[in-house]
Amino acid sequence: MIETLISFSVATLALAISPGPDNIYVLTQSLVNGTKSGIATTAGLISGCIVHTTLLAFGISAIITASDKIFYGIKVLGACYLLYLAYSVYKSDEHIHLSENAPKKSYVQLFKTGVIMNLVNPKVMIFFLAFFPGFLWDKEGNTILQFYVLGITFMIVSFITFSSIAMAAGKISSLLLKWKNMGVVLKWLQILVFVGIAVFILIP
Repeated sequence: MIETLISFSVATLALAISPGPDNIYVLTQSLVNGTKSGIATTAGLISGCIVHTTLLAFGISAIITASDKIFYGIKVLGACYLLYLAYSVYKSDEHIHLSENAPKKSYVQLFKTGVIMNLVNPKVMIFFLAFFPGFLWDKEGNTILQFYVLGITFMIVSFITFSSIAMAAGKISSLLLKWKNMGVVLKWLQILVFVGIAVFILIP
């Protein structure tokens, strides 16, 4: 269990660091409106994960306990989706675009925006479905509890990482904008993370 949670935490950390719409949005809000705005946005984004974790736990647990073949099929589909994400990143633009015209909002508004961004994005649920099952450590045990442990771990690691991005917004943004190869490095980091997790999921 401990080894699995450590592996899961490392994978989550790598995903949280890799540039995506969520952490770029947090970075933008922090640059324009201050660190607290970035943390408020982060809190909203992470809170939405509770809903996705609940849907995943109660929707997939019964399937997992019903058939080994179906469970393995879910893992294969998850790995394929992660490989698709890796390919999408490979085909994407290497440049990182930061908006300096983010509208000013209250902390409550930013929190709500973060929650809505998370909940209305179907890719989040698909990603959870692809990512989480491969890290269950006891298929015969309480899978609902295991999904919640993974979900809470995901939220804690992501919150700490995104909040760190918010607090270091100035330095991070200047580095992203000044180092011309940063986009390429982060792009390939993201690809390696997706491919690595896909391989890990398929390992018996």
